[in-house]
Amino acid sequence: MAASKAVVPGRALRTSKRTDKSSPASTQSFMERLPSEILIKILSYLDASTLCCINHINKIFYQLANSNALWRKLYIADFSKNKKCMDKSLLRMATMEVQDRPEGYYKRLYFKTVAECDMIKWTRRLGLISIHTGLPSQTEWVLRNLNVTWELTVMGKSGRKSTLEQSRSQFTETSVTLCWSGGDRLPDYQQISTLQLYGVRRLACVSPKSPVCRSLMEKLDMQTLTKNMQVIGQDRLVQLKLLQPGIIIGVWRDQCSVAFIMFTLHFHKLVERSTQGSSVCSYVEPVVQPPFCDIDPEYGLHGYQLHIVLHNTISDGLIQLTVISSTNLSQHTSLSGDITLPWRCEALQGTVENCCIMSLTLLDEFRKPFKCVTSPVSAELERTPVCYDYDGEHYLIHYQDSDIQVKMRLVWMNEQKQFILISLVVYVSVCYVNKYFSRDY
Repeated sequence: MAASKAVVPGRALRTSKRTDKSSPASTQSFMERLPSEILIKILSYLDASTLCCINHINKIFYQLANSNALWRKLYIADFSKNKKCMDKSLLRMATMEVQDRPEGYYKRLYFKTVAECDMIKWTRRLGLISIHTGLPSQTEWVLRNLNVTWELTVMGKSGRKSTLEQSRSQFTETSVTLCWSGGDRLPDYQQISTLQLYGVRRLACVSPKSPVCRSLMEKLDMQTLTKNMQVIGQDRLVQLKLLQPGIIIGVWRDQCSVAFIMFTLHFHKLVERSTQGSSVCSYVEPVVQPPFCDIDPEYGLHGYQLHIVLHNTISDGLIQLTVISSTNLSQHTSLSGDITLPWRCEALQGTVENCCIMSLTLLDEFRKPFKCVTSPVSAELERTPVCYDYDGEHYLIHYQDSDIQVKMRLVWMNEQKQFILISLVVYVSVCYVNKYFSRDY
């Protein structure tokens, strides 16, 4: 019995053949122990989407999946026969020897060409112009098919940087409203130094971690904007602060913390601004020949058309308005629903009364966009002389920037429970007209 207890052969055998964990080979998988030539051959059968996923496995696969040899072969196979997307210069660049290019060159060239092909494919739709607005009627459709979203980068005075993906977006006929919720990721609005808005485009054929293209659309210095910041509305929870036309910050009442940030973007050149800039420079519109005024060379803007929309969120409808005279009762127009601006951030939501989004498109006589504006506006109660036509409270919506002013007067009818628009006047600065027509009127 004593001798049998002393003999433990199995335990000694396992100790002698235990693998040394400090050996490099023990930490590598079977695939990683294969020669790089064989791995390159295996990876050459994969498409772009799979290669983008593989390069996140580890450093070895990252280097292999970014190989110029792999992406050069994939580039030539996918684009050499596509005449719509491929020009001779790109093809000549692609057929050059691999050693002539830095690492990752052909991967970047591949994605650049895919982006150009998609742009050619989808932006043909921008040639379809709406007879009502004078803008491309397929703007929302093109943005969605190009997989365009928007990001907001917030830089604090302390140097802390936060990048937020949009919480929600709402498209209308001529504009889109974007909203980002604050939460703990944002400093107090008084501690924000800059806001940067980017259009972000990710290719549909690749993984969520694939390269993206960012186009800088706005870079705002908060120190400058807060000097002229005005409160345009509030409810029991938030206060709306207008930084500049088109941009508001929702701040919690009696606090400095940010509830949400809202941008409103007009559709005019929105696809180009969201996709054709760089991460450091905004899209620059090409210089075009100014229109020739042959009807009245002393005046400039005539034969214009106006399309203006108030986003009435209670009735979820769009009200098309024309220029209205206060003395012409036949032109007065009723608005369905109340003038309100809804907001939402994470778990809370609310509605600010007498605020809404205004989207204005002014077309010249050639039905080209002359001036486009999208911005939150407020309806202020005004004191007016006695009006014998309407018995109700009078409100004024006044928008103003350096180029244009818009004044709308409304009357709230208690019995009908609706607003009546009794006046709409647009003022355009002479300087803007001179610049547009390259004349001195």
